Amino acid sequence: MLFNTFHFAYFFAILLPVYWIVPHSLDSEGLRRRLSPWVLRPLYWVVRQPQNILLLAASYYFYACWDWRFLSLLILSTAMDFGCGLAVDRIDEPRKRKLFVALSMALNLGMLGYFKYYNFFAESLQAMLARAGLSVPLAHLNVVLPIGISFYTFQSMSYVIDIYRRDIKPTRNFVEFAAFVSFFPHLVAGPIMRPTSLLPQIEAPRRFNLQQFYQGAYLIFWGLTKKVVVADNLALIVNDLFGKWETIDGGLAMVAIYAFTFQIYCDFSGYTDAARGIAKCLGFELALNFNLPYFATSPQEFWSRWHISLSSWLRDYLYIPLGGNRKANGVIVTRVLMAALIGGLAYFLPAAFGLTTTGTKLMLIRAGIVALLAPTLLIPVRRTMAVYRNLMLTMVIGGLWHGAAWTFVLWGFYHGVLLVGHRIAKPWLDRIRPADPVEAACWKGVRIVATFHMVCVGWLIFRATSIRQVVGMVRAIVERPAIPASAYMLPVAVLIVPLLLYQIAQYVTDDLDVIARTPWYVRSVFYTACFYAFVLGGEFGGSQFIYFQF
Repeated sequence: MLFNTFHFAYFFAILLPVYWIVPHSLDSEGLRRRLSPWVLRPLYWVVRQPQNILLLAASYYFYACWDWRFLSLLILSTAMDFGCGLAVDRIDEPRKRKLFVALSMALNLGMLGYFKYYNFFAESLQAMLARAGLSVPLAHLNVVLPIGISFYTFQSMSYVIDIYRRDIKPTRNFVEFAAFVSFFPHLVAGPIMRPTSLLPQIEAPRRFNLQQFYQGAYLIFWGLTKKVVVADNLALIVNDLFGKWETIDGGLAMVAIYAFTFQIYCDFSGYTDAARGIAKCLGFELALNFNLPYFATSPQEFWSRWHISLSSWLRDYLYIPLGGNRKANGVIVTRVLMAALIGGLAYFLPAAFGLTTTGTKLMLIRAGIVALLAPTLLIPVRRTMAVYRNLMLTMVIGGLWHGAAWTFVLWGFYHGVLLVGHRIAKPWLDRIRPADPVEAACWKGVRIVATFHMVCVGWLIFRATSIRQVVGMVRAIVERPAIPASAYMLPVAVLIVPLLLYQIAQYVTDDLDVIARTPWYVRSVFYTACFYAFVLGGEFGGSQFIYFQF
């Protein structure tokens, strides 16, 4: 079920009034005493929180509308992590506690690996063996990727890890935990909520707040406007240009990249805004997932503004455990994974560049492996190199999390290189501190523009269906520059410029809710313009959000 469909509108219109009519709790000591201990009392403990029961039922229905068969995976992951959380909290022996954490990770990552990554690794291994002259047929799984599996497995797994770290105490109410994992506004595309943030909201009584409802309604409207007006109209241009990438010139290639840069932002941030708005209408506060990412002045700042919930998850559950900025843990594992990465990229990249001779390929493979293994094997004890390795590994895994393809791995690798490069250059960049306000503003503008275009290159890699397509479009920009046709430029400008003007106002005022603080007549003009753009210019085909595939 998609937010941008009438099906969801009917679903939410029915759910919302019923949800606020149903009481949060029927908990009563007197009622418990009157109930038969063998018949009604167990039923009482099941339905003592009717509002959460309704929320859980609605969330399961929401997910089952996509494919009811995969609801069993969601329930299995929920039940397993609920039990593992209780076991980890009850047991004091470190070895046994780690065993249950490992069981939770094995189940969640096992499901993720089976449905999302098996075919990718099997096909990659088979291709490498074939190029080496070995024919080893590997089974291909004809399975559908369960929607949202990357999000709810991470969220459920972090619950057990937080209990193991003794950051939280486990809930002993299965309904509350199941509602936390399956909460439908963010179930299939985030934001990834931490148990420390969402679980207390589910446990606590909620009361209808008219101001919160107004805020939620605005977020739903604004999020869907970004989706159906900007993202879905840009998608028509992006799909057209990327579909004929071999014949377009450099100007159109640039248009395609810029258009996708704003398409993916409006698509994903539009979903997040709608999810936060729906949650507000239900009395919940979800985490901010986007904070003007294209105004970042460095790659590091970009990742503190883009998909914030995933960035912080990878930082807390992967980068810091690897050693973060301090030291290198798991040295052997990181060496093996990074060596495998560079070996794979060095094997497949030459063909994309047309370098197909055996001697050239072997030279590139050796150079790539040496370039990686030199810092990881020869000087792994140096703190600086350990930090770089941790950064690279975190970003590569983050790229692979997005999809089972070498383009996603390369995208993560590319952003890892940007982060490492920025760390190396930061001492020199920090020395540039213009005293004049105008010069300081210009220098900041230069950093924003430079970071934006580095991110755009990353989005080319992300959107491309093959590394060969990435190389082809880059060559078009370099070798065949041209002024793009107005038939493409004008629609892109009409869609992007109003959004940019609004975001500039948000950035200058440092206020994401700046429109709410303007005079009533300014708000009226803004809402009216958005309404007519929504009704007259919206693409109402119910197109899927991009991040649903992850």
